[in-house]
Amino acid sequence: MNKLSLDIKDEEFLRDKVPMTKEEVRHISICKLNLSENSVLYDVGSGTGSVAIEAALLSSSIKVFAIETNPLAVELIKKNKAKFSAANVEVAEGLAPDVFKQLLCPTHAFIGGTKGNLQKILAELYNKNPSMHIVINAVSLETISEITEVIKNFSIKNDEVIQVNISKAEKIGSHHLMKAYNPVYIFTFDFAGK
Repeated sequence: MNKLSLDIKDEEFLRDKVPMTKEEVRHISICKLNLSENSVLYDVGSGTGSVAIEAALLSSSIKVFAIETNPLAVELIKKNKAKFSAANVEVAEGLAPDVFKQLLCPTHAFIGGTKGNLQKILAELYNKNPSMHIVINAVSLETISEITEVIKNFSIKNDEVIQVNISKAEKIGSHHLMKAYNPVYIFTFDFAGK
């Protein structure tokens, strides 16, 4: 039976010590991307490639660039790409936004990590496509504050911020206790054009 939903479990991804967007947050983030046929997605700070791969598996017509600078993460993305047969994912090794120059024009971007370059990343994305759709995830108070300040520098529309709190049951003896994950803020907006 062919599944029509996102359903890759966290433990199915090869991970090592590389950060990964957790399963439920990943699904909400991909939903918020509003991808369609022939979308071109930049996954900035791709980590294990979990968002890139699940987004790519929605349709073979979607082109995904997994952008990552950490050599260990780059190798993991390549291995996960092969494991899930995600042929429409291309690994772009390098620091964002420098690596953008060699890539197709994006229609969407998911930003999971910036190495402190959020302003430059958004400016270059805007230059490449001033009407694209952006989703940014944040877990630290500093990152939330940075995003809030940086997006004031751009003309945006359809902006939304949600906070996601996930807890999962963990079996302890004969009982199940809820184990909470860190809350995640998901920022969504469109550039409003030039």
